[in-house]
Amino acid sequence: MKKIMILALALMAGASVQAQQPREVQHFAHRASRLEFEENTLAAFEGTYNKGIRGYETDIRITADGELVISHDETLSRLTPSDGNVEQMTSKEISKVRTNGGNKILFADELAKWLSKRDSIYVEWEMKSGSYDDEKLRIYCDKLYKTAMKNKPAHSTYLFTSFDKRTLRTMRELHPDADLMLIIGRPLSDDCIKQALDLGVKRLACTMGGTSRDMVMKAKKAGLIVSLWPGGGIEDFQLGVALGADALCCDKAVEVMEFAKKHMPWVTLTKHK
Repeated sequence: MKKIMILALALMAGASVQAQQPREVQHFAHRASRLEFEENTLAAFEGTYNKGIRGYETDIRITADGELVISHDETLSRLTPSDGNVEQMTSKEISKVRTNGGNKILFADELAKWLSKRDSIYVEWEMKSGSYDDEKLRIYCDKLYKTAMKNKPAHSTYLFTSFDKRTLRTMRELHPDADLMLIIGRPLSDDCIKQALDLGVKRLACTMGGTSRDMVMKAKKAGLIVSLWPGGGIEDFQLGVALGADALCCDKAVEVMEFAKKHMPWVTLTKHK
């Protein structure tokens, strides 16, 4: 039923483009578009960038010897032949591992260097640090901020995001100018809005399923910038636009971008806020 309704809306939109209200949406590639490229690899970032993508989400952990590595999972087993735990491995050990597709594991300083040569990029640096003790967390947050921001282009937008409030508080304590976003793994609600406001952040990411347009408008009225996830493809993108989201995560970022340019010309895909 959902597919039929969305398709019907899309067909109506195509027949009356002139009647559409212009929209600006920050479209970004989840783990550098994980269903189109090998996630979180430099090949994925380069491949999507070359296709026209200008927004990204990525994940950062810290190795046993204090280096920041791009990895969503605690272990490497899903994407590589290794079953090593990222936080228990040294950077030298990780650097020897290759993904199932033959790519090297990417480190945060390598990604930051690559991004430094590309202006007007939106990046969500998701901090996978909820299990770290206070000392380790402070080291992690300080190193991540300095690594990411050292050569950030003037017109790029870098966010430091987390499900963990302690991590966000620590980052803000160490670097008050950091742009922070709270991620909550459920639909947008009054309680989610309250949590973000109580934390003192201006950005909030909630799950798309179960979120209403009225609640998105309420969050915006409260001064929040709303991001919705997960976004698997075209249907999720259409739904997110209809809900009024400011930013939309996508696992098929290139496919969605090409569809939107052809069939949703009233939507501007890149908006830095």
